[in-house]
Amino acid sequence: MKTIGFIGGGRITKIFLEGFKNKAIEFGSVKVYEPNSETFDALANDYPVVKKAESAEEAAQAKVVFIAVHPPVVMETLGKIAGVVNENTFVVSLAPKITIEKIASKVKTANIVRMIPNATSYINEGYNPLAFHPAMLKKEKKQIKKLFKPLGKTFVTEEHKLEGYALISGMLPTYFWFQWQELEAIGQKTGLSKEEAAKTIRNTLKNAIKLWYKSGLTPEEVMDLIPVKPIGENEEEIKNTLNSKLLGLFEKIKP
Repeated sequence: MKTIGFIGGGRITKIFLEGFKNKAIEFGSVKVYEPNSETFDALANDYPVVKKAESAEEAAQAKVVFIAVHPPVVMETLGKIAGVVNENTFVVSLAPKITIEKIASKVKTANIVRMIPNATSYINEGYNPLAFHPAMLKKEKKQIKKLFKPLGKTFVTEEHKLEGYALISGMLPTYFWFQWQELEAIGQKTGLSKEEAAKTIRNTLKNAIKLWYKSGLTPEEVMDLIPVKPIGENEEEIKNTLNSKLLGLFEKIKP
């Protein structure tokens, strides 16, 4: 795994590079094909190890090539690199919707991996599910697991579950981050400093998760521990929003 290439130089490529950097993981070559020059320059500025690939084919000459583009252009991208990928290449797709079977129809290797990446890999605390091509050998699977180990928790699952993990893991933080930000602002309006509000929210959230999952209480019993529920009247509306938005998105990203 001495050389890696990324086709796409956006957010997820940055997350991976930061995770590797934090653990001082070095490669003989890191090439990125990103047609948007501003995006590539920003990435290369943060990670000087990155070298510019002039084409998707050049990036795909690496031992491990990451397909870091959106689902609508995955098949087109695979078509471009089909002549470069050989039986020893590892192809790692980071997109939902496009199955291993479809990927295999374009490239001549059984070393195909699908992964739903997690933003927390940026701090080496990812929760990253993997699915392998059924013909991929045990030795090659072990190498991929070792490659991803610095990014956090990596585990193997059935391929048909990946889109579910995308909804309740990959995208999960976006359902809450803006609320934490707003609560910090509200805390400051009540007299807390920014630091006090942030510390309070951080510690309360951490322990609330422990209470929910480790107390041995039922969900109803946990929720009953706090008698005042300031936004209780909005709970059904919030639940309906979650169901309509997330299940609607699931219909779009499932194979």
